[in-house]
Amino acid sequence: MRRLIPVLLAAVTLSVAAQTSPPKLEPIPEPPPPPAGSLNESLEPQVTIVKRGEDKVEEFRMSGKLYMMKVTPPNGVSYYLLDNNGDGSWVRQDSRDSGLRVPMWVIGTF
Repeated sequence: MRRLIPVLLAAVTLSVAAQTSPPKLEPIPEPPPPPAGSLNESLEPQVTIVKRGEDKVEEFRMSGKLYMMKVTPPNGVSYYLLDNNGDGSWVRQDSRDSGLRVPMWVIGTF
């Protein structure tokens, strides 16, 4: 008898919970457009796709300065060439490489 009472109470609670209707939802209004002048096109990277031999090379430039290239060979895995210091010394980084990368941002240039 003691086991029957909790089972009956659970059945009654579930049936009452199933009978309640879901709340009426209203659509979310569209967000307002961004203010004029807030979108700075110069902060977007410029990507140029070049064919060198059989390789497809994607060049990434920020403010006209080349900082990264993605090289995709026809029968291989793509890899990246990065100019970390901005001095023209390129470092290869494989797309499968998951090593630790320290974030580096340019705060100001003089």
